[in-house]
Amino acid sequence: MKGLLGIKLGMTQLFDESGTVVPVTIIEAGPCFVTQVKTTKSDGYDAVQVGFGETKERRLTGGQKGHLGLLKSNKNKQRKKNANIPAVRYLREFRTKDAANFEVGQTLTVEQFEEGERVDVVGKTKGRGFAGVVKRHGFAGGVRTHGQSDRHRAPGSVGSTSSVGHVFKGKRMAGRMGNDRYTAQNLTVMRIDADKNLIAVKGAVPGVKGGLVLISDASKG
Repeated sequence: MKGLLGIKLGMTQLFDESGTVVPVTIIEAGPCFVTQVKTTKSDGYDAVQVGFGETKERRLTGGQKGHLGLLKSNKNKQRKKNANIPAVRYLREFRTKDAANFEVGQTLTVEQFEEGERVDVVGKTKGRGFAGVVKRHGFAGGVRTHGQSDRHRAPGSVGSTSSVGHVFKGKRMAGRMGNDRYTAQNLTVMRIDADKNLIAVKGAVPGVKGGLVLISDASKG
């Protein structure tokens, strides 16, 4: 398994060996810390939980501190460290069949990826709020002639005749747009800067600048 959490920094462009301009997204990925290893015997499935984004301990809840081993013991008043895991803001898990190869406290960096390989990037798309059918679904809208003054971006008829008498579930209508989990698949890793924990992938990835993304090896590669 190859998996990292990171922050989307933005887009830029690179030149490949032939001089062609390649649009890329820069992601600050890691260092991440293995906070829990789940197995079929103990949890019913195999997975590795990863923490990212060091923060202040006072920003974490008591449950989060206890999970990371940061709570103070009432018996000896000493800090209990769980394999030296720092206070992290984000916790996510990756399903894997080789969970036995990881251990709590292990550090994961961009060095596990190589230039030229394919990855999947998961993030939340930009939230657009309440949107109409033209923006949300690409409807053409009504004609601009014959006296129509307020139906240019309307969806038109949404119901059926009296034989059914209701709008079917799933009908494409106006509503909340964006802020959905989305996976950009088979993106090529163009550059890796291990010193600055940066990875550049070809093309766009979902989310806003500063948004959390998950990078893993391509599932359909």
